[in-house]
Amino acid sequence: MSKAPRAIRLDGPQPNQTMGEAPRRQGDLAVLPESEPIDAVVPATPPKAKRGFSWGALFVAGLSGFLALAAGVWIENTIRSLMSQNPALGYAALVCTAIAALALLVMLGRVLRDILRERKVEALRERAVAALAGGTPDEGRAIAGELVGLYKGRAQTAQGRAALQEALPQLFAARDMLTVAERSLLAPLDALATAQIAQAARRVSLVTAVSPRALIDVVFVLVACARLLRSIAGVYAGRPGTLGLLRLARQVMSHLVLTGGMAAGDAVIQQVVGQGLAARLSAKLGEGVINGMLTARIGLAALAVCRPLPFVEAIPPTLSDVAGDLGGWRTGRDEEA
Repeated sequence: MSKAPRAIRLDGPQPNQTMGEAPRRQGDLAVLPESEPIDAVVPATPPKAKRGFSWGALFVAGLSGFLALAAGVWIENTIRSLMSQNPALGYAALVCTAIAALALLVMLGRVLRDILRERKVEALRERAVAALAGGTPDEGRAIAGELVGLYKGRAQTAQGRAALQEALPQLFAARDMLTVAERSLLAPLDALATAQIAQAARRVSLVTAVSPRALIDVVFVLVACARLLRSIAGVYAGRPGTLGLLRLARQVMSHLVLTGGMAAGDAVIQQVVGQGLAARLSAKLGEGVINGMLTARIGLAALAVCRPLPFVEAIPPTLSDVAGDLGGWRTGRDEEA
């Protein structure tokens, strides 16, 4: 309900007027005491807390350094011992050590690349949020240019990149630029990610509905969620490695806890009520529907985390969009019978 119009005193209350005083009428105008500060501004997003000193991080760093030194000393002693006994074995151990060191450097390079890429996407999304709140055209043009560079190696975005570069000189507002960028580059990726979430939710729902053991359900849901996270990250910013996947999973869980907990609960209740017939037909099918919806909720959180832009003009996919037909295969078959 909208509030009725009211007049506010700008010169402050009179000495003989208290904050709880009833409204006074002056002709046809009712003067109401205002108790709320009209200039209070609530920040849209809370500021990030700065990370201070951590004893846990110091412990991990010290333990890692000690283990690295111990491994180095053990490798050196092993190679020296083999050299003294049989030079051929010593040289073979030295070659194996060099191969292992090279593989370790490659893996560390990939991990560093994944972390830098994820941070680049996060920074791009934060800059886009700031630009939408009141950014300059140069900021919007720079963000659109970084999006073009991010997807320049993908053939499926060639047409969208060309359309965006053609439209940018004709736009003079940051929001319009980001809207065209979203429409040209991210709309096909959103459709692909939404289809993958719906497919994973249906697969989890079907498998957990027919599996005989609860342990199989747990293992399959975990594997399916890990594959879904990796595939969604591959849609927007490239497939992450093992450590990158763990970092993405932590971000998704944080997103669910901070922003999606209540929404997930409401949507799950609505879906369970909607699938009441399926739940009455089979308790196991009801468990499958719940597992499928939870998988879809995790996929939607991963989409929000991996997307390089916030939703500007497009409507974010909801749980009913990707998991609205769970259990429909069983219900439809029963109705046909």
